[in-house]
Amino acid sequence: MSEEQTKIVIAIDGPAASGKGSLAKKLATKLGYDFLDTGALYRRVALNILDAGGNVENQETSTKAALDFNENLDVKDLEDVRLRNDEVGSAASKVAQVPGVRQALIDFQRSFAQKCETGAVLDGRDIGTVICPNAQIKLFVTASVEKRAERRHKELQSRGINATYGNVLAEMQERDERDAVRLDPHLAPDHKVDVIDTSDMTPNEVMDEALKIIHSRI
Repeated sequence: MSEEQTKIVIAIDGPAASGKGSLAKKLATKLGYDFLDTGALYRRVALNILDAGGNVENQETSTKAALDFNENLDVKDLEDVRLRNDEVGSAASKVAQVPGVRQALIDFQRSFAQKCETGAVLDGRDIGTVICPNAQIKLFVTASVEKRAERRHKELQSRGINATYGNVLAEMQERDERDAVRLDPHLAPDHKVDVIDTSDMTPNEVMDEALKIIHSRI
């Protein structure tokens, strides 16, 4: 087996607040693999636009911001705590709809996966269908929109942010509608992916299920 073939790539995608990010980090730590939260790339582009007073729904503005970011990428930029702000998350969802933005960030994501020494876990948009279509393991982590809204609501409350469950649910449903085009291909009959529905699972149960799938593949 060649060196290239020994590298394991785990692609994790799914809707917002499904638990895919937490799972991806835990798996990377457990397996000793490199980790990339690709959603942070889109959040950073969105934040840069917001900081500059720009409009995230303007395709020309968003594409230019993505190209500038790609050329001057610093991994430390992805550690900014502001990236987890809900406003930035919503803006990132809109920015990610722009074809020019997605194209600008594809090369970096693919390069990250290819340069890993033993393995990589990539979490985020289009990982299993566009970025790493040949990934050995593809996980689609999901949960009911009600459960995801409940989790996000509790998270906001724990951070001292005043938000009602109804508003969080409505925003989640709106985001799901925007993301439907990219998420649907993951569940197509010809796409090999393992679905983990976390609606009624604890984090430990989700981790155990993911590891069971991974070990069965490798």
